Amino acid sequence: MDCKQLQQDFSEVSDFLIALGDEKRQAIIIRLLESGSCKGVQVSDLTEVTDLSRPAVSHHLKILKDANIVNYHSEGTKNFYYLSHEMEEIGKIKKLLDNVTYLLEKDKTDTTKS
Repeated sequence: MDCKQLQQDFSEVSDFLIALGDEKRQAIIIRLLESGSCKGVQVSDLTEVTDLSRPAVSHHLKILKDANIVNYHSEGTKNFYYLSHEMEEIGKIKKLLDNVTYLLEKDKTDTTKS
């Protein structure tokens, strides 16, 4: 494991990390988790949780959708948002954290040997 690999790992998950890094998007994710429904949640339900306008919530949902965290289905003119079940990005985050942990532990071991 070297720093170039770590840099590549960060690059692969940067959109996912950016999507998770915003408090309003975190509130949306938590609300979707709380719903526990595969049916999904409408934007109007998310405006209450986030104290944002419909267009602002839609903007955050687009970022979450682009990061494969959220998806939606339509029923007539209504869209229902739910958490995506794609685990690929989470796997990449796990790999990144494993590599960071490895390098930190290696550095700690190398430091104590000196």
